[in-house]
Amino acid sequence: MYKVTKAIQFCYGHRLMNYDGKCRHLHGHNGKVEIEMETETLDAIGMVRDFTEVKEVVAAWLDRELDHKMLLRKDDPALPMLQKLNEPVFLFDTNPTAEAIAKLIFEFVRSKGFPVSEVRMWESEGSFATFNEAKAAS
Repeated sequence: MYKVTKAIQFCYGHRLMNYDGKCRHLHGHNGKVEIEMETETLDAIGMVRDFTEVKEVVAAWLDRELDHKMLLRKDDPALPMLQKLNEPVFLFDTNPTAEAIAKLIFEFVRSKGFPVSEVRMWESEGSFATFNEAKAAS
């Protein structure tokens, strides 16, 4: 089995609803996502997938959809104020946790035909969440 990983960084803000800790307040992160892809055979060039292609597709989507946006649950009471101020937001049905962001990115990467097996979403230097292909198939 061949496996490669592409890391992409982006910035975002969020908060967690119904959470009794500091993350209940609006705050930001310098996040990093690691996209792991695997296959049993390599392409004609000898690659799992071209890192440049992954960067062009996924980084462009991250830049457009999540980078420098507030990631909020769709019923967050701060949403109307942010919309009134024309602040960029991205809405989730659930709390925008690192786990939810990892799953969102996994599903996007898979929808673009990449052989993604796992996505690690680093919320900070010491904390990350993983969404895994085996779990997605269950």
